[in-house]
Amino acid sequence: MNDQIVIRGLQLSCRIGVPVEERADRQDLRAHLVLDVAPFPKEDCIDGTVNYKEVSDGVRELAGAGERQLIETLAQDIAAFILNGYPVLHVRVELEKFILPETDWVGVIIHRSALKRD
Repeated sequence: MNDQIVIRGLQLSCRIGVPVEERADRQDLRAHLVLDVAPFPKEDCIDGTVNYKEVSDGVRELAGAGERQLIETLAQDIAAFILNGYPVLHVRVELEKFILPETDWVGVIIHRSALKRD
């Protein structure tokens, strides 16, 4: 089993939604990320692992750039960003969107692998 880095409750601000009116203003989404990585280093040094601050900042920047209709697209963009930019074997991306009345949130969950882009 791989070691994991977890980023839970990452706040994202983006323009997202199918109707143009929904994309007119930024919306807050919440992301939960699980990064499967090689075993953590024995040395107490950031060089042997993934810098979760850097990943978080990059995901926020990615989400805030441009606009998208679907949270499914944003989830895939986030997964590709992480897998292409960091030594991550597998990533789980969960997004929560607060849009439907009388619900806590709606969301998507995807799993992607660096070995096989599914």
